[in-house]
Amino acid sequence: MADSSKIVLDDKNNGEEIEIDSSVLEVIMGIAAEKVEGIAGLHGSVKSGINRVLGRENHGKGITVKLDDEHNLIADVYVSVVAGSYVPKVAMDLQNSLRQQVLQMTDLNLKEINVHVVGLVFPDEEHDESGTSQLFSDIDEKSKNESTPES
Repeated sequence: MADSSKIVLDDKNNGEEIEIDSSVLEVIMGIAAEKVEGIAGLHGSVKSGINRVLGRENHGKGITVKLDDEHNLIADVYVSVVAGSYVPKVAMDLQNSLRQQVLQMTDLNLKEINVHVVGLVFPDEEHDESGTSQLFSDIDEKSKNESTPES
């Protein structure tokens, strides 16, 4: 292997090689993950957050691909799930979708796909960036009603 971020496909019969950068696999999986029902979004690193602020879209954010000692592909996926979804089913659908998409596009098999659920998104929070605007609104309304003197 020439570079640790490159995956090499060997053709034993012809002696040819194809190198695929791991970021390409991350983008393929990122696009596939966004289409899985129940996935609200992917969570990236600080670098992907800065890129988003600068207007650069990164479909591979929240996904890392690496090779283990035996040259098996391992993917870690960091996602938020839509509230009310059955998390084990969403995770299994995500794993199946990613495995199928990578196999179809690169003929590579993923040995492991580790799904890390790092957030829960409620339907009315999907348009709210912070997700906290509605957090205490019910409590505030109740306290206003209780503290108002009655005539």
